[in-house]
Amino acid sequence: MRKGTFMELCDLLSPGLKRKNTKMRAALTVHKQVALALWKLATPDSYRSVGNQFGEGKSIVGAAVMQVANTIKDLLLSKVVTLGNVQSIVDGFAAMGFPNCGGAIDGTHIPILALEHQASEYINSKGYFSVVLQALVDHKGRFTNINVGWPGKVHDARVFMNSGLYKRLQEGIYFPDQKITVGDVEMPIVILGDPAYPS
Repeated sequence: MRKGTFMELCDLLSPGLKRKNTKMRAALTVHKQVALALWKLATPDSYRSVGNQFGEGKSIVGAAVMQVANTIKDLLLSKVVTLGNVQSIVDGFAAMGFPNCGGAIDGTHIPILALEHQASEYINSKGYFSVVLQALVDHKGRFTNINVGWPGKVHDARVFMNSGLYKRLQEGIYFPDQKITVGDVEMPIVILGDPAYPS
């Protein structure tokens, strides 16, 4: 990550991460919290190893990762993961040979360490513990909608049917009512997905 990008990210997250010093200790700066979190999320290093590199304890690293992730979710997610200009997405997919397409959807598994009492719920079909991330992307591969947190055991279709995206699609408020005629059939804006997703 370039320094300018890092500084911009710190500025954007500052309202949610700025802490006051106490009589017991100085608060971690926003820059250090973001650096700890980025390092941990970008590498396979342990919390202890990351803490050693930054002169902090592993519990401080764990807290920083959670605080930065929650602040990103609260302050940036709705600004970064947006539908954007539907017509440019539809035009982009049309240029690739997919007329009247509003996105491509799929799920992936994010490995986790499962809690013992819930472990069986998080074992996915590949045999490891995970949570499911469902993502809708535009013609350039940019996220336009995400849903994360379902246990790895849950099928993609169930995740989709219980997502906010599905609800908005059913209500007709996610994409405009823009249809094209293919042969004798009127086709609304569609989403490309594998057979796990209902038609």
